[in-house]
Amino acid sequence: MPRQPDPQLEKRILDAACRLWSRGGEKTLTMRGIAKAAGTTTPTLYERYQDRDDILRAVRIATRMELFAAVSPTRTLAQACRKYLDFAIEHPHAYEVLFDGFAEPPSLHEPWPTFNLMRERLSQRLGGNPHKHTRLVLSLWSLMHGTAMLMIRGGVSGALRTQMLHACLDAVEAIIGSAARSKGTSHSGPKWPAGLILGEATESKVENG
Repeated sequence: MPRQPDPQLEKRILDAACRLWSRGGEKTLTMRGIAKAAGTTTPTLYERYQDRDDILRAVRIATRMELFAAVSPTRTLAQACRKYLDFAIEHPHAYEVLFDGFAEPPSLHEPWPTFNLMRERLSQRLGGNPHKHTRLVLSLWSLMHGTAMLMIRGGVSGALRTQMLHACLDAVEAIIGSAARSKGTSHSGPKWPAGLILGEATESKVENG
């Protein structure tokens, strides 16, 4: 009787890749190492993925969709931010892989559903076209990511974790409130370039210079 396919194999492979990445980054992430950690063979691994970069891409896409699934049922931007931080803490290894080289291809040209959801939520609250709020979403995203990584790398728990979560949420609310009062007209630096497009999959691009 032929061996039945393992429905959990892909998940084991992606989980193994996340664990190896968290332990030693790029140097520890080899196809042989991933296969061993996943309890499979290197030839079986190559039947499903071309190379390590292909596995990391699968991890990124799967994690983005899991993050979106956690955030999308919320009703407010504050709730979405809280779910975002909770997800990062609960899935630290996958979360770290998610942002490695995020502004470069192929990650740049993949969907960013949570980024787009945040942009939609801002437009509902502040008015205007969602793309008008890309710069503001970037600032909120940077704040949340910085908080998430501090908690992950710092092993934060207990009262400090609670305080950091709420400090971040308070800062998010303060930034949005300031944007509402200024109607989005107050910011430093140049205008957002037309050629700097984020979250639009294949249309996304980052200008140099």
